[in-house]
Amino acid sequence: MAVTTIQVTRETRDHLAELAKERGITLGQLVEALAAEQPTAAQRAERLAADREHARRLIGIDISDEEFDQAPDILGNIYKIAAEKARAAGNTRADRGAAA
Repeated sequence: MAVTTIQVTRETRDHLAELAKERGITLGQLVEALAAEQPTAAQRAERLAADREHARRLIGIDISDEEFDQAPDILGNIYKIAAEKARAAGNTRADRGAAA
């Protein structure tokens, strides 16, 4: 595999080197891992198309991309509800602790 050089500030290099050391990997391996965590726009579009095709096969209905775009964000709404319940539960515990 061919390698190349990336120029960054000394502070950035030192920061990345410390992160790599903490994880027990090389600086190059750290940069590769960080890059792998950040898909490109083309990779995100490819993943979205594959996910939509899977959903179409799963439910057995041909839904257009426009219909997908107009659909409610169900997972996002579930996350919001869960976060609200977690906050409410935390507030209730805090209230009980203050009363004790």
